[in-house]
Amino acid sequence: MKFFSTRNPSQKVEFNDAVLMGIAPDGGLFVPENFPKVNLESLKDLSYKELAFEILSIYLTDVPDEKLKEIIDKAYTNNFPKNPAPLTKAREDFYLELYHGNTHAFKDFALSILPLFMENAIESKNIKDKILILTATSGDTGSAALYGFRDLENIDIAVLFPENGVSKIQRLQMTTVNSPNTLVMGIDGNFDDAQGSVKKIFTDEDVKKSLKKENYILSSANSINIGRLLPQIVYYFHAYNELVKNNEINLGDEVSFVVPTGNFGDILAGFYAKEMGLPVKKLVIASNENNVLTEFFNTGIYDANRSLKVTNSPSMDIIISSNLERLLYHETKDSELVKKLQDDLSKNKIYNLKHKFSDFYAGNCDEEDTLKEIKKVYDEDKYLIDPHTAVAKKVSDDYKKETDAKEKIVILSTASPFKFADTILNEFHEVNRTGDVFSDLKSFEDYSKIKVPSDILNLKDKEVFHKKSIEVEKILENIMEFVSDRNEN
Repeated sequence: MKFFSTRNPSQKVEFNDAVLMGIAPDGGLFVPENFPKVNLESLKDLSYKELAFEILSIYLTDVPDEKLKEIIDKAYTNNFPKNPAPLTKAREDFYLELYHGNTHAFKDFALSILPLFMENAIESKNIKDKILILTATSGDTGSAALYGFRDLENIDIAVLFPENGVSKIQRLQMTTVNSPNTLVMGIDGNFDDAQGSVKKIFTDEDVKKSLKKENYILSSANSINIGRLLPQIVYYFHAYNELVKNNEINLGDEVSFVVPTGNFGDILAGFYAKEMGLPVKKLVIASNENNVLTEFFNTGIYDANRSLKVTNSPSMDIIISSNLERLLYHETKDSELVKKLQDDLSKNKIYNLKHKFSDFYAGNCDEEDTLKEIKKVYDEDKYLIDPHTAVAKKVSDDYKKETDAKEKIVILSTASPFKFADTILNEFHEVNRTGDVFSDLKSFEDYSKIKVPSDILNLKDKEVFHKKSIEVEKILENIMEFVSDRNEN
């Protein structure tokens, strides 16, 4: 299997090259050259790790089977429970719980295995330079990436996050990582500023030359990296298999998935699963008040000429959805058009594409309704969801009402509610609040009898090692200082 840029299909590389490069030299994103169909019958009884091998081996053709099995086993045995993605039913809703990994967010699925992909690529291609992972985060990617890449010998990682755009738990999960190969910086802008800076650095040949002099190669852990995207396909098939095993559907029945999304990576993995033969009726895009995606899928106009709003579902506070570029290519098969649209977005912050995305439905949910959904689901089902999942629940209900949907619907529950304790507790007036998020979590645990993960509570006593807060203009300067210091040590 080869991969090529959304902006130039003639330049093809294998997976090991694509995962190390992160982004194509022309600024485009790597996509697979085709989507082989799978046999659902042959997959239905597999464990999660077995399923991961069957899906990933289709794309990672330059990774020997035994090596791939070893990578998958190491990633998912060490970092997840036996069933890494339980499917929980609450009345008529199904929640795919993707938050049982090390940092309690769906990003753990890809970022537990991406470092192993990269180490294998470095070894197989006999690369002597070190890899510098540069990634922007709206909260969850940063902590998952830092956890996955910490303490590696040949890979260093630098993470940028919006200073005022993450929860206290998310911040502490990043800033308390104690490893010499990590750099964590809060910036004075928002996620789009961080992501824009990362993309600019990736396409700056002078920066690449400067890093090369320091014996570094640049790569990314964001979902712009194809190595992040492909592992996420697996849990869509896993969710489907769970529905079959539980006699909720028959093999071959259509299912819809509702996905809270900002950067469009998680739901794009669902699109890839559908292209591979998973019976998906609709992929439902759930946006918060930064609803640029909802507007685009409903009007054809992608308009980024707006201020980003910091909401109570911060991981979705994004205006420029990077992975949408991949879908634009898959839908149009026109790399020149994709390049033009991305250039228009870069220069004018707007483009117009008259195209019917028949696989998708898009809706959004405001902050007030997000809080109401959290409390409603708890009161009615004694089930606790985080703000991002609450956005998805509201949009799921809207989709069912508008379309009179009869198929089973799976809501992707993307993070532990306790990562956003300061938000969820706002609706639980019965719980005494002290103003200290950790004390309040313990009070909520006593009230609800729902156990808070110990590693979240233990963050209170962990030392903060990363205290940098910088201006956007100083990002590159600080990265180069980090690289230089690492070489000296």
